[in-house]
Amino acid sequence: MSEVKEKAQRWLDSKIDEESKKQIQDLLNDEEALTEAFYKDLEFGTGGLRGIMGMGSNRMNKYTVGMATQGLANYLIQTYPNEQIKAAIAHDSRNNSRFFAETTAAVFSANGIEVFLFEELRPTPELSFAIRHLNCHTGVVLTASHNPKEYNGYKAYWNDGAQMVAPHDKNVIAEVNKIHSADEVKFEAKEELIHSIGAEIDQLYLGEIKDLSLSPEIVQSQKNLKIVYSPIHGTGVTVVPQCLKQYGFENVYVVEEQSEPNGNFPTVVYPNPEEAEALKIALSKAREVDADLVMATDPDADRVGIAVKNLKGEFQLLNGNQTGSLLIYYILKRWTELSRYKGGEYIVKTIVTTELIKKIAERFNVDSYDTLTGFKYIASIIRENEGKRTFIAGGEESYGYLVGEFVRDKDAVASCAMIAEMCAYAASEGKTVYELLIEIYEECGFYKEKLISITKKGKQGAEEIQQMMLNFRETPPESFGGSKVVRVVDYQNSTDTDLVALKKTSIDYEKSNVLQFFTEDGSKISARPSGTEPKIKFYISVNKPLASKADFEKTEAELNSQIESIESDLMSL
Repeated sequence: MSEVKEKAQRWLDSKIDEESKKQIQDLLNDEEALTEAFYKDLEFGTGGLRGIMGMGSNRMNKYTVGMATQGLANYLIQTYPNEQIKAAIAHDSRNNSRFFAETTAAVFSANGIEVFLFEELRPTPELSFAIRHLNCHTGVVLTASHNPKEYNGYKAYWNDGAQMVAPHDKNVIAEVNKIHSADEVKFEAKEELIHSIGAEIDQLYLGEIKDLSLSPEIVQSQKNLKIVYSPIHGTGVTVVPQCLKQYGFENVYVVEEQSEPNGNFPTVVYPNPEEAEALKIALSKAREVDADLVMATDPDADRVGIAVKNLKGEFQLLNGNQTGSLLIYYILKRWTELSRYKGGEYIVKTIVTTELIKKIAERFNVDSYDTLTGFKYIASIIRENEGKRTFIAGGEESYGYLVGEFVRDKDAVASCAMIAEMCAYAASEGKTVYELLIEIYEECGFYKEKLISITKKGKQGAEEIQQMMLNFRETPPESFGGSKVVRVVDYQNSTDTDLVALKKTSIDYEKSNVLQFFTEDGSKISARPSGTEPKIKFYISVNKPLASKADFEKTEAELNSQIESIESDLMSL
């Protein structure tokens, strides 16, 4: 506690503004709140800097944003000593996002860095595009993605338009850690170095997305498909409706109650398309207009959730594994039909994402890569293969997908366009999207997944999560759902252990606190603490062959039972 108070006092002794000092003084009267605000510094996780807004070293505020930017600026100046460094900045609809974006712009410019600041809120993928188009050395988007309204965040990008990976992320943190006071941050903006950008970038970005289209004639024949879209009070409203119109869809219903950007996200508990509750209003609208497709994007429009009619004609939410599988199947199938393959094409997914995507790639003789969780690792594979191989598409189970190479982060704007096109393609063949999914299961195997997230907040929660992972390593489970564990992959210790052959091999991944258990019956169970939220996540994946559409419900019930059994085993550990 003495260390926490000392850190708080250092902040009080610095040149921060009087209102901030008053907030710290108030915290000194609440030991628990003071500890949560100062017990550590915000760190870069898989999604960059992210935290609850408020005063303190462990909070998102003007000074933590300023110190992160000063550290990034220092690293850029060291890395590019004889260049005019350029940075692009965007922000979402969250409370304080514009203020934090302007703070970031001020600090960059004060350090002699030329800044391209979006005039108002824009999607994260458009920021990635802008970095590449404007030949920037870095970029920052102020967003906490789909976190609750109390949060904000700071995603830092490198010159390829991707979030920073090693060694840059660690080097930037090292520079940030050298800054012991807000007094070391240059906050005085050089206005002449700050340029406003907007509509001109929108048009270029939307033009690239339009060029992804594989079935313009089919879209034209299905242009009256009824699509309901919700931006969930976020940035998607700035470009997604325009993008769908540009593709040729003429029957798009934007959910009015959620169309206005609002950092309080008044109509939802969490602004997360992974949560069924977030799509409740959109589904109501879909039933009203008898829609063919429902789509909703998160506040910074890098994730998209969808709903389609199931075999009973009822709207059903699809999870990220199902949507990703559909999207990649559609794209690879169209590439085949259009004779696009020249050799060297590939797709990428993360290690916790369904193995069905790998099976689909095999079905079309396309290579697939696995990466750690976090889209920056998918972008890293694209960078390594640039100019040598052709990236077609990639995705992760957490509702993030990417098509094409002009963006280097998950892109819900392009994904909305391609999902709508995929829906049109299915309709042109007399099928629903759900029937197309069942066909994929028949061809490649019926894979079913479930994500379990356990929230453990604060310092104590973080310690409990670490202890859970330690227990898994010291006493690994022998079976799940009645099936023996035959293989364990530990990404922290870089080992792959075959428990049948009693053989241990090393794996070539960046170290990450992830454990995976593979069972005799082909199930995969992954355990991973979140890099951006106070959660530990368990990913369950089971599979069986699907003989025919007639067996769908029976096989699905068997897989659901298998998942329940594995979940029961996990909860008893």
